[in-house]
Amino acid sequence: MSCAIHTTVLPKGHGVRVNGVPIARDLIAREVQHHPARTPAEAFKAAAQSLAIRELLLQEARRLGVSADPLADGEGRREAPEEAMIRALIEQEVVTPAPDADACLRYFNNNRRRFRSPDIVEAAHILFAAPRTNAALYAQARAAAQAVLLVLQAAPERFAELARLHSACPSAAQGGNLGQITAGQTTPEFESALAAIDPGSIAAQPVETPYGCHVVRIDRRIAGAELPFELVAGRIADYLKDSVQRRATAQYIARLAARATIEGITLASPEELQVH
Repeated sequence: MSCAIHTTVLPKGHGVRVNGVPIARDLIAREVQHHPARTPAEAFKAAAQSLAIRELLLQEARRLGVSADPLADGEGRREAPEEAMIRALIEQEVVTPAPDADACLRYFNNNRRRFRSPDIVEAAHILFAAPRTNAALYAQARAAAQAVLLVLQAAPERFAELARLHSACPSAAQGGNLGQITAGQTTPEFESALAAIDPGSIAAQPVETPYGCHVVRIDRRIAGAELPFELVAGRIADYLKDSVQRRATAQYIARLAARATIEGITLASPEELQVH
């Protein structure tokens, strides 16, 4: 579906018009902070598009006489009245069916790798701290780690003792023990090293990360297990419903835009549209 969008050069002080209603440039400039982008121009464009969509939906809500009481969360935060109107409009005009059990089971069977408990590694380390930006200090840390590693190659049972003596990590008090680690909990360099070490072994070389040089030992590796469908069915249903809702909302916005006169901005395709 394409949107009928009219792009024009507007007088200074107005960035966008939606059915003749202007959205001032300073308002767009304040919205930019909510739209991280590679360049300021891209952020400004995303902010302008977001505000244009918001104005389009508010106009439709007023035309249909939609109203709603603002919702509040458990922390006392409350919707703005206009945000409540947009929510109520979407709830009224964009109705999507809930996914049935068969649809959820098909998604589960096609994406089994997503539904498994994470692999767990039990590890210990000795950290020689140094900022990677300081070449001299980092070289000293590397040399110290290599010296301790030589000792451990001859006497691996001294790991906890040497961790208490040398490690700059709070885990030194526990003999360097880091407990159970799952993916994403450490730096990419450290995580890659963990994957390459056999259980019961100490890494042959110090592991270098932005925090310094580590002597690393793996104590145990526990493989993740596939979760049963019954345990994740609710999560899958929520995901599928949300996915369908987002697509349907984008198509609804595109239909509104096709009937509107929007100046100063070209809206994205229905696949790219988002409501903020």
